[in-house]
Order: sequence, then structure tokens, then C-alpha cells
Amino acid sequence: MSFVQLEQLTKSFERGQVPAVNQLNLQLEKGEIMTLLGPSGCGKTTTLRMIAGFEQPTSGTIKIGGQTVYSSDTSVPPEKRGIGMVFQDYALFPHLNIEKNVMFGLNKWKVRERKKRAREVLELVGLEDYATRFPNELSGGQQQRIALARALAPRPHVVLMDEPFSNLDAGLREKMRYDVTTILRKAETTGVIVTHDQKDAFAVSDRVVVMNEGVIQQVAAPKEMYKCPKNCFVAQFVGKTNLLSGTMCSDLKHVNTHIGKICLPERKDKMIEDVKVSIRPEGCMLADEGRYSGNVEHVTYSGEYQELAVRLKGAEMTNEPMIIYAPIEQDVEVGAVVSFDIKPELVALVD
Repeated sequence: MSFVQLEQLTKSFERGQVPAVNQLNLQLEKGEIMTLLGPSGCGKTTTLRMIAGFEQPTSGTIKIGGQTVYSSDTSVPPEKRGIGMVFQDYALFPHLNIEKNVMFGLNKWKVRERKKRAREVLELVGLEDYATRFPNELSGGQQQRIALARALAPRPHVVLMDEPFSNLDAGLREKMRYDVTTILRKAETTGVIVTHDQKDAFAVSDRVVVMNEGVIQQVAAPKEMYKCPKNCFVAQFVGKTNLLSGTMCSDLKHVNTHIGKICLPERKDKMIEDVKVSIRPEGCMLADEGRYSGNVEHVTYSGEYQELAVRLKGAEMTNEPMIIYAPIEQDVEVGAVVSFDIKPELVALVD
């Protein structure tokens, strides 16, 4: 049996309006780290708040560790759900030192046990030497780790984190992705994280849940989701992609498009006449005599690669150029003609 179960979970804030969360079904295993990913207003934070007990569902069931914490006739209060919460702004108490911040949720424990547990979680997050300091004496990353330590202190069943990396600069953000994942793994805690950033989700998650307009679009491991997005929304939300319309060939292995024939990573088991193909930019490899060619309309330098916007021959009348990633050391100028091949491994059929 799954450790956390959400069944037909629905939340409507006003009668007659489209639900913020619509008949959501989701299961988490014990010790799994799962991220709810999607644009603003997609329902991910509302889902998190319903799990925590801060928001009451309109209908549906929530089970944690085999116990029903919400149903049509049951509603367990937040403090009795075994939930640890890390808020977006960390919500540390400025007038309490770090040790007292961490002990705040342990008010029913004996004093000696509270101090011992505070030392344990501070050691877990690598800040055991900061017990007597105050929140304003810590960096953003340190404050985040203290907020996580406080959430872990009562030994919760599940830790919920709302946009935990949004207040951090790029360099610290990358480090904290690693730190948060490591801490949750060491604590053997089930985690649910909300973010709108694909890189955050992919870096920390066992599985990612992409949501849009209150509905789950796809649930998959990061690598699987990137290589095999289920539909156009997922393909575009979890990274840049080129979407092309086409017709399946009779061999069920290729698709005819306006730029030519595209090879699929594997043979399909049934004929679908009209299809949509997603091609990742890094799947387009520049070659001296590639199958596809076109004129470079724009070059964007990212530091790690060059992003080329290429208008393909035979596709001059279409609105969108192909996006291709080129090595940073390769000289490519606007107006140049480039040719390339497409790696089937980064091609996917999408709904």
C-alpha cells in the first residue's frame, strides 16, 4: 500500500468556477521525494495545503501512513497529521535563537529530549555550531536548512516544501538542491515539493508530477518525462522543444513532416495518421552533410551552449524556426547555412 494516497481530490473555491484542483489521484511511496511542477495557478500549492490540512478539500480522500486524514466524514487537524512544513519564506522566529526555533514544534517533549533532538537535526543539516545564533545572522541557504531542521525535528511522516528554492540566487540554488535532497535521504523522510522551475524539480525528485489547470498531465521520473513527454504542454513546460505536425509512415518507425522524414526511437504498434512530434534542441546535431539544413536567424549564447534559431528549407512559410543547441566553441553566425541530423532518442510522439 502506498504511504500517501490522494483519491479524487477536488478543491473549488467558488461554486460554478473551474476547480483549482480537479479529481486528482496520486500515490507516494515511503521515502520517495516527489515534486508538483506547473505554472502559477495550476493547483500545486492548493494540493500541498490540502495534504497539510491548511485547506479543506471540496471532495476526495487523503490518507497518510494508512490513516485517513480527510474524507467526507473525517478531518484530522494539521498538527495531528504527522506533517512537517517548510514555507517559501522559511517563517523562522526572529526573536528566538536557532536551537529554540528548531525546538518550537517539540513543546510536548521533555526538555532534555527537546535539546537532544535539536542537536540531532542541526547536525543532520550541518549547522550544529549555529545553535545560539539568530535567524538574521544566517545566510539564505542556512535559514532554509534551519527551516528544514525544524520541520524534521518532530519526526514527521511527510515533509512538505513550498517553493523552497525561489528566494535563492542561482549559485546557492544549485547547492541547496543537493543539500535538501541529501538531508531528506539521510532522514529517510517522504517529501513533497512544490515548484514552477523544471530544473529544481528534476534535480531533487524521484518522480515529477506536472499539473495544469488543476489536472495532472503526467507523472514520471525526470529522465523519462524529459525524453517521453505525454503531451504538448508537458513537452514545452519541462524544457525547450520543437513541435512538428506530421503523418505516420507505413513502417510505423518514421513520421513525414514539412521538414522531411523524422525517425522515431522505436517502432509503434499501431498506425496513427496525424501525429505531433516533439524534438529536443540537443537532439539536433550539427553535421557537415546532415539530412536537414536551413538558415540561422538568431544566435543566443547561454554560456554552456549556443541556441540557434534555424529556418529550415521547405519550411520558410511556417511561423516557428527550429531551435538547435550548438557547442559553445563552434563559430556560427546569423545568416549562415547549417545542416544537422536528429537523434531518434530525443524524439517523442505527443498528444
